[in-house]
Amino acid sequence: MRGITLVLVVLLGLVHAELWFGRSGVPKVRELRSQMVEQQALNDQARQRNERLQAEVTDLQTGLELIEEKARAELGMLRPDELLVQFSRHRP
Repeated sequence: MRGITLVLVVLLGLVHAELWFGRSGVPKVRELRSQMVEQQALNDQARQRNERLQAEVTDLQTGLELIEEKARAELGMLRPDELLVQFSRHRP
């Protein structure tokens, strides 16, 4: 009986050693959890960016206002009946 108890205690010790120091032990689980949190943050940023891009695509497909705004801001385009006036401040 004493031998069986000793064997069971040793096996229990081995199981605990694997739990605390093994390949799939507590330190590895903590590391994986921190990686998961970082990845979720990156995924949230990517999701927000995708939503903004999707909204822009939808605006481009449905309306001309965004196209006109982009043409004016990025390309400096004007309508045929418009004049471009630029003001500059004179520095004394």
